[in-house]
Amino acid sequence: MNPNKLLALAFGALLTAQGAAATARTPAFTLSSPDLASGTFSQRHLLNGFGCAGENVSPALVWRDPPAGTRSYAVQVLDLDAPTGSGFWHWAVYNIPASATGLAQGAGNRAAGLPAPAYGGTSDFQDTGVTGGNGNYGGPCPPAGDRPHRYVFTVYALAVGDLPAAGGVPRSGAPALYAFVLNKGIGGALLGKASFTAQFAR
Repeated sequence: MNPNKLLALAFGALLTAQGAAATARTPAFTLSSPDLASGTFSQRHLLNGFGCAGENVSPALVWRDPPAGTRSYAVQVLDLDAPTGSGFWHWAVYNIPASATGLAQGAGNRAAGLPAPAYGGTSDFQDTGVTGGNGNYGGPCPPAGDRPHRYVFTVYALAVGDLPAAGGVPRSGAPALYAFVLNKGIGGALLGKASFTAQFAR
């Protein structure tokens, strides 16, 4: 084989190997919860209402290795198996500062528990009062006898510091509107997301 061609092939292989090594060194953006490590919810994190007698305390969340350029985070929790045809939004938090590495247990139960300037968005509980009327965390309470429902926790890393200002989204409104805006990435501002799923049945 032509020596020049051999050299080109060797150089190409070296670049490929270097690229693979760089990719391997880039840690993945991850989300977890020490309170849900078992994969299910304890009584502490279940809803207190609609036939459930939990304490309705939001679980702690921890995220690691966010994408470079992250300026804020948003968190959402969706019950994929709710009998609504489109799921059920249990928790939404926006404008979490880039310095945050998670949310403490109970952060979703009062506005003061969130790291400023974060705020709790509207959930599908709306104004029923079961979440304390603050539009924040509402724990699981699936219909009795259902197969285990899947609750997907997702953290979004955003390249904007103020979601309403960047995406034209009001601070209150239908959960589906927020989901639509986030899932569309508010333009090119969605840098990455990480999720995990916990289950519960009664």
